[in-house]
Amino acid sequence: MPRRQMNATGAAEAPLRAALRELRTTLDVPGDFPAAVLAEAEAAAKAPRLPEEDGTDIPFFTIDPPASVDLDQAMHLARRDGGFRVHYAIADVAAFVTPGGALDSEAHRRVQTLYFPDRKVPLHPPALSEGAASLLPGQSAPALLWRIDLDGEGRTVTADVRRALVRSRARLDYAGAQRQIDTGTAEEPLALLREIGKLRETLEIERGGISLNVPEQEIAQRDDGTYVLAYRAPRPAEGWNAQISLLTGMAAARLMTASGTGVLRTLPTAPDGAVARLRRSAQALHVEWPHHVSYAELVRSLDPREPRNAAFLEECTTLLRGAGYSTFTGGVLPVPAVHAAVAAAYTHCTAPLRRLVDRYAGELCLAAVAGREPPEWASAALEELPAEMAVGSRRGNTVERECLDLLEAVLLRGRIDELFDAVVVDVEENDPSAGTVQLEDPAVVARVDGGGAPLPLGERLRVRLTEADPGRAKVRFTPA
Repeated sequence: MPRRQMNATGAAEAPLRAALRELRTTLDVPGDFPAAVLAEAEAAAKAPRLPEEDGTDIPFFTIDPPASVDLDQAMHLARRDGGFRVHYAIADVAAFVTPGGALDSEAHRRVQTLYFPDRKVPLHPPALSEGAASLLPGQSAPALLWRIDLDGEGRTVTADVRRALVRSRARLDYAGAQRQIDTGTAEEPLALLREIGKLRETLEIERGGISLNVPEQEIAQRDDGTYVLAYRAPRPAEGWNAQISLLTGMAAARLMTASGTGVLRTLPTAPDGAVARLRRSAQALHVEWPHHVSYAELVRSLDPREPRNAAFLEECTTLLRGAGYSTFTGGVLPVPAVHAAVAAAYTHCTAPLRRLVDRYAGELCLAAVAGREPPEWASAALEELPAEMAVGSRRGNTVERECLDLLEAVLLRGRIDELFDAVVVDVEENDPSAGTVQLEDPAVVARVDGGGAPLPLGERLRVRLTEADPGRAKVRFTPA
């Protein structure tokens, strides 16, 4: 499921970069890796536990943002018997990490990679995450090799996973992959991404699932020192690529539920109040939402390149709050056992270089396919894993929220006392004169303090900017 993507450009010593460095200190995010962790990572990179099976004959390719080098997944797509075969290789982090060792302990402390607009704070040392464990082109690496056979409609027929040595042949970025697909120059393994991706999107609609195409938010510094906020709408290839990951996560969930032991990514159905709030935002932003149209149908119809749609899609991410991880043993499934946005049982298993839980999910799937008990190190971690992931998720959410506040403050700095057209999207229960407004342009969400009459929830409101201080990373308005 999507997170807000934020990128910053500009000189390293620009005020924005300085504020981001200060923010990392304030939030006490993990810093450099301890010497013992780095030493263990270097040793593991030179001598990983290699699998017996050799899958290097499969011509895998990866699709990631241009600058990415922590490559978790590689794929190969082919036709078979009126359907398709998906080979999906996932970096085998467990081949490098010794349970209970320094690397393992540090990963449990960090939980997940943290993304700031100017840099990332990785889960694993670069010697692994950007080196030996990454599925870089031309490099043989241990992987969890998924083989998922689909019928002609894209439905899963069989799913299997085992350890194998793999080698990616090409590293593609989304723009290049999209261009090859659109111009008809893509070879079949890449060209099939569109065909399979569209079939899976159709099945997603059929089961009532929804994928949010949240625009990437980029703030760039102009020559005069001011900043401009821009959005980049996701390319279709990004959605098709995500469908392969979702396909694998759903297959993994089925394997674990059948075996009786597993870890699921779950999300309760959104309460009526949350959907009603979105309806008010849609109305105020002039996003047409007929009563007979479902939330999923509406989101799929929106062009994220349109500013008001981009603003609305940002608000839609609020429905993903409440997602978490649930473990189970003895065949007793958690309640709920499904992810409401996926509309199926689902787990995270395709990003082990960047997320702790994926290493465990992969190990449980291997055991399920082999018909054996999971290794003790994996089963012993299940009880504490949801709480660990919750702590890591809260930290990631805090980083995202504070970075967004900071970016908005940088963007609006120097525009104090200017007037903006906004929408009241939330009103405080104990003080109806205070709440939250969303600007249509730029797409900023911030606090408004009225100090007088109640705010008109769901209606348009002219507001005055009273504070935009990157040092405090906050933006505030008052009714004009």
